[in-house]
Amino acid sequence: MNVPSTSHVHGGRTEATWPMLLTVPEAAELLRTSPRGVYAMVERRQLPGVVRIRRRVLFRTDALLDWVHQKSAPSLEE
Repeated sequence: MNVPSTSHVHGGRTEATWPMLLTVPEAAELLRTSPRGVYAMVERRQLPGVVRIRRRVLFRTDALLDWVHQKSAPSLEE
């Protein structure tokens, strides 16, 4: 699984420097929100790439980055 190596910057890091799986605080940094906000989005099933390992909640970096790019892309319907 490859993480995109473009020069986009999220949370002060380039996409290439994020690990393959993100913790809740790292996902919050990438999304520029709080860990509490990330947990709320997980409960509402609004975030892609959620990986649960026992009680830990992790996120696939590639899925979150793709989701961010889709959300930030201008709509073709406008």
